[in-house]
Amino acid sequence: MNPLDIARWQFGITTVYHFLFVPLTIGLSALVAGLQTAWVRTGATGYLRATKFWGKLLLINFAMGIVTGIVQEFQFGMNWSAYSRFVGDVFGAPLALEGLLAFFLESTFLGLWIFGWDKLPKKIHLACIWIVSVGTLLSAYFILAANSWMQHPVGYHLDPATGRARLTDFWAVLTNSTMLVAFPHTITAAFVTAGLFMVGISAWHLARRRHVEVFRPSMKIALAVTLIASIGVAVTGDLQGKVMTRQQPMKMAAAEALYRTAQPASFSLFTIGTLDGRKEIFGVKVPRVLSFLATGDFDGKVDGIDDVQAAEQAKYGPGDYRPVVPVTYWNFRIMAGIGLLTAFLALLGLVLMRRGRLPRNRWVWRAGVLSLALPFVGNSAGWIFTEMGRQPWSVYGVMKTSASVSPGVSATSMLISVLALTALYAVLIVIETGLMVRYVKAGPPSEEDVAPPPPGDDASAEQSLTFAY
Repeated sequence: MNPLDIARWQFGITTVYHFLFVPLTIGLSALVAGLQTAWVRTGATGYLRATKFWGKLLLINFAMGIVTGIVQEFQFGMNWSAYSRFVGDVFGAPLALEGLLAFFLESTFLGLWIFGWDKLPKKIHLACIWIVSVGTLLSAYFILAANSWMQHPVGYHLDPATGRARLTDFWAVLTNSTMLVAFPHTITAAFVTAGLFMVGISAWHLARRRHVEVFRPSMKIALAVTLIASIGVAVTGDLQGKVMTRQQPMKMAAAEALYRTAQPASFSLFTIGTLDGRKEIFGVKVPRVLSFLATGDFDGKVDGIDDVQAAEQAKYGPGDYRPVVPVTYWNFRIMAGIGLLTAFLALLGLVLMRRGRLPRNRWVWRAGVLSLALPFVGNSAGWIFTEMGRQPWSVYGVMKTSASVSPGVSATSMLISVLALTALYAVLIVIETGLMVRYVKAGPPSEEDVAPPPPGDDASAEQSLTFAY
């Protein structure tokens, strides 16, 4: 393997791993804030217990996200120095805002929320967790602004003296058309992730009829959020597909493994082909659907891989501008299929739990527990499709991935780095899973634990620190 291949493997492994935690933090912070809001408004102890239970899991996930996210920044300097020099002026602004504004907003107010129980006024304390939730959204916005620039570079010019990209319009970067569809799609997927996370854990407890007064409301809220967010994922994904077709026609063609231009174009539900995706052996197709997904018109024209390849060779010069077609094809279907499945499961769950019911069939609860894994698989497939489908470009139409890797780093050094990080991440996932399982099994705090101490009780200082562990 050459340094480029190893660097790509390392970036792929660490990025997908990090993104396991990001959407859960975004969605779960808002759900915890919602539960605490319900407690402040109603005074119901069940909501307070739920807030502290889900909040504890949020903190574990947030900490792990920070640890794994730091590596992302270092990788640009270690393995992608040529890329870093090229985009540094453009990326500096959104990444600085993410670090100096969004992250510090999250961490500062999360600290106030952790240590502010029984010390801050209820509404001020509640505002802290809402600010944390807003901070996660801002963080996602700035990161996606940088990523969207890689997909569709705007607001820059190439410096003829240095050959580097120079930022000319920061507002154009923040309002990139790719960004405006990628952000809502990512955020709605984050709420699906948090929703099914709550569904899976609630199902585990409800199957045992434990803490029903906490987990039944949590389950119903999570199912409703999952259903609404799943619809949002579908709508925003449809919009994103149309933008992608205009900006990256090769990615859309590769998503369908469509080699010849078609009008109208069919969408394949399932295809068996050669390993390189060059030839179809068997497929199940729905007529005209791809035309609608790509253009909004059931009779729309969708360019095939061969035609886009010829057009890009004419525009950018000789070369292979095709991504790995089987990877894009199957990850697109995994992402879309899981999106539809989550909506169905959420709707089914709401029907089964209507009017205060608790299903007695254990398969219902097992399905609920297993559904917890679905959004993590779907999110990973979506990111792999987005990044692999853009290849061979690191910045679409401007800089190739082969020109982005660090020239002075050997394959041996990169291989040691990727093996070390993979081993470290394996340890971290064991720690994360162990902590999550431990606190999930422990369940929410009891009513006695969350009850305010009597006036003048010397134990009040200890009560206020029950979240500091």
